[in-house]
Amino acid sequence: MSPRIVIVGGGPGGYEAALVAVKQGADVTLIERQGLGGNAVLTDVVPSKTVIATAEWRTIADRAPQLGIRDRDGSDTSEVSEHKVDLAAVNERVRKLVLKQSYDIATRMAKNDIQVVEGEGRLVSPTRVETDDDAFDADAVLLALGARPRVLPDAQPDGERILTWTQLYDLKALPEHLIVVGSGVTGAEFAGAYNLLGCEVTLVASGDRVLSTQDPEASDLITEIFHQRGMHVVGGRAQSAENTGDGVRVTLADGTVLEGSHCLMAVGSVPNTTGVGLEEAGVALDARGYIQVDKVSRTSARGVYAAGDCTGIFPLASVAATQGRIAMAHALGDAVTPIDLRQVASNVFTAPEIASVGATEAELKERGIFYEVSKLDLARNPRAKMLGIDQGFVKIFGHTVTGQVLGAVIVGSRAGEHIFPLTLALAHHLTVDQIASAFTVYPSLSGTVSEVARRLHHMGDASRR
Repeated sequence: MSPRIVIVGGGPGGYEAALVAVKQGADVTLIERQGLGGNAVLTDVVPSKTVIATAEWRTIADRAPQLGIRDRDGSDTSEVSEHKVDLAAVNERVRKLVLKQSYDIATRMAKNDIQVVEGEGRLVSPTRVETDDDAFDADAVLLALGARPRVLPDAQPDGERILTWTQLYDLKALPEHLIVVGSGVTGAEFAGAYNLLGCEVTLVASGDRVLSTQDPEASDLITEIFHQRGMHVVGGRAQSAENTGDGVRVTLADGTVLEGSHCLMAVGSVPNTTGVGLEEAGVALDARGYIQVDKVSRTSARGVYAAGDCTGIFPLASVAATQGRIAMAHALGDAVTPIDLRQVASNVFTAPEIASVGATEAELKERGIFYEVSKLDLARNPRAKMLGIDQGFVKIFGHTVTGQVLGAVIVGSRAGEHIFPLTLALAHHLTVDQIASAFTVYPSLSGTVSEVARRLHHMGDASRR
């Protein structure tokens, strides 16, 4: 008899796990309440990055005059100010892409004979899951429950003026003045995108800086660029947000009052772990309500695994998918490599992007590791000059003795694409010399990665760099 796998949640952690399980010969049932793809496809990654893609185009259009592109009469009216964004059309494109991506996942599930059940799954025991209409016995259960936007008590979203990031796609026109509360990844991405789309934007940064978890030099550069583009960056914590009928009023903890047309609340997420039988089934949660898992995705309940945002590890689709795949490999007795969070590459989709992998400089200092830093601005790169790119940099941290790559940061256009060779370096313990000796195309933006690594050769002798 085939092993029975029940998966609750159809996001990346869930559907990737389902594909692994069915290839191992398991009988797989996937329960999803709102549509295959989860938040990553339906309300978060796919829609937000689609809007950001439109915004990014405007940065390219802004470079047109310096690249020699003129209107037919010879004027420089190819600048961004001459283009207007139809937000209704942008959001219609978002909805079509979301439906297409979700449909593609559903098609893949069907081709692999994975049973997809619409409904909300609840754990009755570690070996049984119920929906309103049915019950399923399982040899192993995977919980991919996801998370939802955190809501402040005095800033309740109404879908009209006060919005979460899941509600932005219902807007028919650009806000006149968007106040973004929260300067983490989500807040910074949307603030940057809507600023480029043509909105007046005020960004409320509660930390000591915008994108406070990112490399300080990267954070400083993005903040500087935000200022250059006319964004207002205000320090403080939001205490309340009020719909005034024709706008919003946001009050900060120090009494400062901000007024705008709309407010986006981007103050983090909370896991969808309440009311689904976890504690009754013996699944332990941490103090914040996240499911506690080990490096092979096991929970405290035997035979129950968890993946994705509900585990509070990294809120990344790539991490969720990896957790789900590892869980099924472990549950079904296949060879498994525990997840190594030091190898996780991440990207902030601002313009320019911030991509990073491995240890940060602060972490290296805290751990007392001997390292050296090499950094070059992209403005020196010949390909960047041709493309009119004059902002961004590549930074690599190398071990002083072994030369192994310990971490890296790339700030620039399509940085998320260019971080991959450095991710490989981390995963396979490559040295800076091995990176430097690999061929790169000339001219290419990736050439700077090689040059930065080359400057770390003979790290013990600063005179040779």
